[in-house]
Amino acid sequence: MNLPDEIKTIDEFHESTNNVKKSNFIAQVYSINSEEEFKSHITNAKKKYYDASHHCYAYKLVNGTFRYSDAGEPNGTAGLRIFNAIEHFGLSNQLVIVSRIFGGIKLGVGPLGKAYYQSAYQVLNNSKINTKHLFQKIEISSEIEQISLILRILANHKSIIISSEYEKKCSLSCLVKSTEIDSVSQKLTDAGKNKISITSQPEFVYK
Repeated sequence: MNLPDEIKTIDEFHESTNNVKKSNFIAQVYSINSEEEFKSHITNAKKKYYDASHHCYAYKLVNGTFRYSDAGEPNGTAGLRIFNAIEHFGLSNQLVIVSRIFGGIKLGVGPLGKAYYQSAYQVLNNSKINTKHLFQKIEISSEIEQISLILRILANHKSIIISSEYEKKCSLSCLVKSTEIDSVSQKLTDAGKNKISITSQPEFVYK
């Protein structure tokens, strides 16, 4: 699976309300990494806004998976409109739920679709969008005297040390930007003169 080197996403939960002809459209944005997380958030939204007549949503994951639902609203008026708002901002690993508390006045298909889009757009536009980079996990093993050299190279590439062990030998678990894996590995190999061992792991994370 090919993952992008960087993504745009909103980490912090945010919520806003848009009132259209007495109906309240409550939009919530969540950061998710899986369908399981989506299920948890939609369940909680239904409990929180138990008096809402519809809980429409859309989400998109970094692996390309996406899903949207009109949740009983006329076809094409809600889920797709929410998804279009997510796409407008180029977001990944993002879920938006719009819960509608009906105010007694029917909007019609056009205005209804506009209300859902604007509600999703508003909550996304008012949230902080972060750019995250793809990191891959690597394991490093070396003699103790190589540690200063290793730490310097990792720091120069803004790598993240997850764990370390210093006994007779040095063992490090690190996160390195996917775009710099080859460069870091080559520098460690060249500088270590065959005394540094690097193993790439099939673990990826966005930071």
